[in-house]
Amino acid sequence: MKKISKILWGVAFIVAGVIFALNAFGVTDIELFFDGWWTLFIIIPCLIGLFSDREKIGNIIGLAVGVFLLLCCQNVLDFDMLWKIAAPAIIVIIGVKLIFGAVFGDKATKMLESSKQSGENIKTGCATFSGQTLNFDGERFSGAELTAVFGGVKCDLRNAIIEKDCAINATAIFGGIDIYVPDYVNVKINSNSIFGGVSEKNHRPQNPNAVTVYINATCMFGGVDIK
Repeated sequence: MKKISKILWGVAFIVAGVIFALNAFGVTDIELFFDGWWTLFIIIPCLIGLFSDREKIGNIIGLAVGVFLLLCCQNVLDFDMLWKIAAPAIIVIIGVKLIFGAVFGDKATKMLESSKQSGENIKTGCATFSGQTLNFDGERFSGAELTAVFGGVKCDLRNAIIEKDCAINATAIFGGIDIYVPDYVNVKINSNSIFGGVSEKNHRPQNPNAVTVYINATCMFGGVDIK
């Protein structure tokens, strides 16, 4: 995904550079600074995000807002319509996304509840306007609940003992959570994100015989990185 994002950004810069050069030599006369040109700083990143990011909802909302603002600047639509139509539509989309995630992506939460009822040790990490590190070196890991609000949480499982499938609930609100997993486990991610997302930087081939760490990530203006 990161590779696709870099390629798309590279293409965008090349196109912009070629247009500038052709205009400078008088070959073309393409107006780059048209009314509402600044909306491209919203539209282009969101458009690229649709092809490169795991989470699409935030990019769809951003793209819709950017296009709406561009049309308003071009006098195609009225700015007053932004709050009458766009704002309610965004709220509805967010609500549908949260409901969908709660109904169809709740395996990690159910696993954690089952582990708690069995008396297993579920660690909790919470960072509010601060940072926290959870290190499980040599410990048996059964699951964790991580929350970062205007802060950061680091959960290091690289030297943990993971003997069976387990789950992590990760919530990042204007904050970030880094989860380091060992090479021998599979990772399955369910993401419920609004203007945020989940990144799995070191993707490994799935091994059907390996244990699986299920990660349920909720991000609002924040992010969860699996490394």
